[in-house]
Amino acid sequence: MPAIQLTPAQRKEKRADAHHLDPVVMIGADGLTAAVTKEVDAALKAHGLIKVRVMSDDRQGREEILAALADQLDAAPIQHIGKLLVLWRPVPEKEKAVKEDARPAPKTVKIVKFSKSGNNRPQIKKVTVLGNQRVTQGGEVKRAKKPRQTSVKKSSMGQ
Repeated sequence: MPAIQLTPAQRKEKRADAHHLDPVVMIGADGLTAAVTKEVDAALKAHGLIKVRVMSDDRQGREEILAALADQLDAAPIQHIGKLLVLWRPVPEKEKAVKEDARPAPKTVKIVKFSKSGNNRPQIKKVTVLGNQRVTQGGEVKRAKKPRQTSVKKSSMGQ
């Protein structure tokens, strides 16, 4: 897979965003292994913009690691400064699982009852209303009205 190509302005913006980041993956003496590539891929999926620290003193080796990671993981090489490598890849959107049998969640409702004489303070009460409940005009919590079920036998007998 080829690496993502960015314009210099986009690369500059990503460098600025990566400035405050800490390295999330460290590459040790073994160099670029399959396990390291897998971890970098997981970090790119989670964060999008990451820093990788390479413990090697070989500058050419670090440049090769940056190019190899960018090529293998379809990422954009943003920066190589010292022993730090910065990579970016757009974060894939997560799919939300839609539950077929989901019901409305409980809500907290504030009920205000004013006093009959205007001299006293209103009473404020917080009530949790479940999905099958409703608040009446008087401030009481009741079960929601269901459509009335009629008997199939009775409706066919009357005809």
